[in-house]
Amino acid sequence: MALPYLFEFWAHAHQLPPEGDWRSWVILGGRGAGKTRAGSEWVRAQVEGAKPLDKGRCRRIALIGETYDQAREVMIYGDSGIMNCTPPDRKPKYVSTRRTLVWPNGAEAMVFSAQDPEALRGPQFDGAWADEFAKWKKAQDVWDMLQFGLRLGEAPRVCVTTTPRNVGVLKALLELPSTVSTHARTEANQAHLAETFLEEVRARYEGQSLGLQELDGVLLDQVDGALWTREMLDGARAGRLPDMDRVVVAVDPPAGAGARADACGIVVAGLVDSDDPRARRAYVLEDASVQGLSPVGWATAAIEAAARWQADRVVAEVNQGGAMVEATLRQVDPYVAYKAVHASQGKSLRAEPVAALYEQGRVKHAVGLAELEAQMCMMTPEGYLGSGSPDRVDALVWALSELMLGVRPVKRAPQVRVL
Repeated sequence: MALPYLFEFWAHAHQLPPEGDWRSWVILGGRGAGKTRAGSEWVRAQVEGAKPLDKGRCRRIALIGETYDQAREVMIYGDSGIMNCTPPDRKPKYVSTRRTLVWPNGAEAMVFSAQDPEALRGPQFDGAWADEFAKWKKAQDVWDMLQFGLRLGEAPRVCVTTTPRNVGVLKALLELPSTVSTHARTEANQAHLAETFLEEVRARYEGQSLGLQELDGVLLDQVDGALWTREMLDGARAGRLPDMDRVVVAVDPPAGAGARADACGIVVAGLVDSDDPRARRAYVLEDASVQGLSPVGWATAAIEAAARWQADRVVAEVNQGGAMVEATLRQVDPYVAYKAVHASQGKSLRAEPVAALYEQGRVKHAVGLAELEAQMCMMTPEGYLGSGSPDRVDALVWALSELMLGVRPVKRAPQVRVL
């Protein structure tokens, strides 16, 4: 039957090539997310024609694995490799002496090891599949040699499948205007994984850097000299959350509105109090930041976060909006407990005392803060080195400053609203 081989019918969205004019397609995904199958099927789509002997778009493909053995055992003969994805009447033959796959229509795919960039000097191609690109020890050299070899056909293309890692060559590739990317967590392919696999690895690695990278497929960026490091954040995992003595929602409003405006940073944090200042602990509970909403939209998101966590107060920076910030929040909830804060120092200077709290082990993180943590690892004493504005970090700093660095509030009985 042909149906099992009609990949377009079965594929997940991240496994299908994006439309448009691109040169490199990068598939970022967690372990078991279906990256290898996507690469195999992309190669098939390039070399096969409408009938088994018809020519396809490509006649000469490069298959590059971390090693020759990895390329053969995963990309060619693996469970999701080319051989197991191809129907019998189109299946290529592997000529081991040439390290080459040969299809019935004459198309060929040559196998290369990422440990031997010089082997790519000379051959020429009209397409390529690079697997586990972020693991290659000589990635830049191999990638450079491949680019010189992609000189056949009208528009040579590359499919890159990899679990993301914080390596310069991958980040540079993703930033190119000719690159497109798709992304998936391990759960995207849950139907094809052992039932206990996800339960076990999530229990062990949920929220940790290793879990974000290997399961969620998140590219964990970090710069030298950052105020927060991945190791520091891994040491701040909270596990089970205790009861909070005080909860605040901090808001860093955007300067504008619409799809191109900066995000509105909204961070919820709680405090477990103690008479001994050294025993006080803050917990970052939620990153509820939103992007592209109107002022009433982000104000609604902040008020809803406050309701979810029964927050004692909403703290908002007013440098950009002044009295308009409070007016917008009160438009959504006239009775909200509100405090305006004004930034008189730069972002880095405000962030450094908060980063010191992490170094002292006095701040813990709940799960689900990947985007916030990514910004934190790009904040340095010299400024923010990521793209855009660190809106989430700004909100975090205001929340923790309110809980841990401000005047300690007097505990009060719960208030009852009179309507």
